[in-house]
Amino acid sequence: MAAELTAHQLIARHRPTLDLALETIRTRAYWSPHPEHPKAYGENGSLDTAAGKAAFDALHGTRLDLGQPGTDGWVGGEVSPYGVELGVEYPHADLDVLLPAMRAGQKAWRDAGAELRAMVCLEILQRIAARTMEFAQAVMHTSGQAFMMAFQAGGPHAQDRGMEAVAYAYVEQSRTPETAEWTKPQGKRDPLALTKRFTPVPRGIGLVVGCNTFPTWNGYPGLFASLATGNAVLVKPHPRAVLPLALTVQVARDVLTEAGFDPNLVALAAERPGEGIAKTLATRPEIRIIDYTGSTAFGDWLEANARQAQVYTEKAGVNTVIVESTDDYQGMLANLAFSLSLYSGQMCTTPQNLLIPRDGIRTDQGAKSYDEVTADLARAVDGLLGDDARANALLGAIVNPDVKARLEAAAGLGEVALASREVTNPEFPDAVVRTPVIVKLDGAKPEDEAAYTSECFGPVSFAVAVDSADHAVELLRRSVREKGAMTAGAYTTDPEVEEAVQEVCLDEAAQLSLNLTGGVYVNQTAAFSDFHGSGGNPAANAALCDGAFVANRFRVVEVRRPA
Repeated sequence: MAAELTAHQLIARHRPTLDLALETIRTRAYWSPHPEHPKAYGENGSLDTAAGKAAFDALHGTRLDLGQPGTDGWVGGEVSPYGVELGVEYPHADLDVLLPAMRAGQKAWRDAGAELRAMVCLEILQRIAARTMEFAQAVMHTSGQAFMMAFQAGGPHAQDRGMEAVAYAYVEQSRTPETAEWTKPQGKRDPLALTKRFTPVPRGIGLVVGCNTFPTWNGYPGLFASLATGNAVLVKPHPRAVLPLALTVQVARDVLTEAGFDPNLVALAAERPGEGIAKTLATRPEIRIIDYTGSTAFGDWLEANARQAQVYTEKAGVNTVIVESTDDYQGMLANLAFSLSLYSGQMCTTPQNLLIPRDGIRTDQGAKSYDEVTADLARAVDGLLGDDARANALLGAIVNPDVKARLEAAAGLGEVALASREVTNPEFPDAVVRTPVIVKLDGAKPEDEAAYTSECFGPVSFAVAVDSADHAVELLRRSVREKGAMTAGAYTTDPEVEEAVQEVCLDEAAQLSLNLTGGVYVNQTAAFSDFHGSGGNPAANAALCDGAFVANRFRVVEVRRPA
């Protein structure tokens, strides 16, 4: 097929951006090519909020025909957590037709080389960025995130993570030279001389199993890591969050076509209600890479059963914050209140357990008892969310009935320090909006242990009374080792406690935040600098992003011949 986008054009357009990304993953400094404020996207133009909303609204009730082979029907049925029926239909695939078609384009994609593949991936990301406001609406109305979070996390931050994966993929593929001249002296005899060529080759088809809460943020790293390393990618979205990833596939297919490659290198696998095709796909021999974000149960199943594939999982854990002492009590309370409230706690990084010594803590405002700390934190959350407009902007909507059920059941687990309340969203009256609940538990009572050692995904946190700082550190270690953690945090002014917490996190491979009191929160990570997960504890077997996340998506094959 004739390319509308030549390699020269793509390299001229995107090589400077790739070079900046490569430098940033080396320095770990702040950098993003994707603005995170809506005003940067223009006013009264194609990129502004109104235009994005109009583009999203125009999708309602339509059929998103991707032109994929093997389409044997149409599926849909997404309903926004805000109560809006999307009515978008997507192609349902006959896998026996689609998967061979996806493999057909891999030779040309492999032969294109690491640099051109990276350039095509960056063009896809640039096209997605040009539709950020439309994607923000799609993420908002499939995940239940409030608009600003859907815009930031579903737009620029997701795009950053995708670009980060491309940068790591390029680094790992470029580590070995394309060719080498090899000469071995043989004394008086003629030397042995070989010409060697080294080619990164893809494993096969990568499967991205999307999640409901962060479809693009969690989906883009695996998608772009596999694509940039030469693999075709099949995207299997969560049934309640198809649209953002379907639009992504549409953009990718358009760019691949324009660049002269087979569009079937990227395809969508939407499913009928109750079909459960993830298990079927995960064990097919064509699927050689799997990226999954979601429940621990299915992540464990994938790791045990998808034996033919390289499996990358981000599952779940019990995130813990130790509150031992602080020199900024009000800052600590404000930071924790925001962390517990953001997106109704529906983040894999939200703190669940707050370990507080039962004898109290030292602060810049004097000694505070366990009861005072929990009461003050409850007031901080109440103050943050007391205004319904601000509450809606932070909380978003409860993503599914299971989260609501866990929230309602949590109040019966112990003494309630902060009761959850309903919040009305005047723009979306059918949205289920709830403030967090904080429940007091005792870390020394076996009957409370089952609650705080189990993951309770959603706006639920436990203020766990512990005997001492040593007891808190012990519980942190046990929790990370047995249940895993995407994040860990601590507030302490004691160097010995700080050192003990650090040692636990180094031993158990948990990403640690210390004494956050300003505008950075334990449940947020920055692409190109922060690692999301570590791959070293049960919460995830991979980190977003590092060399290990991309290096095993391809193999290097050598061809050698006499010079």
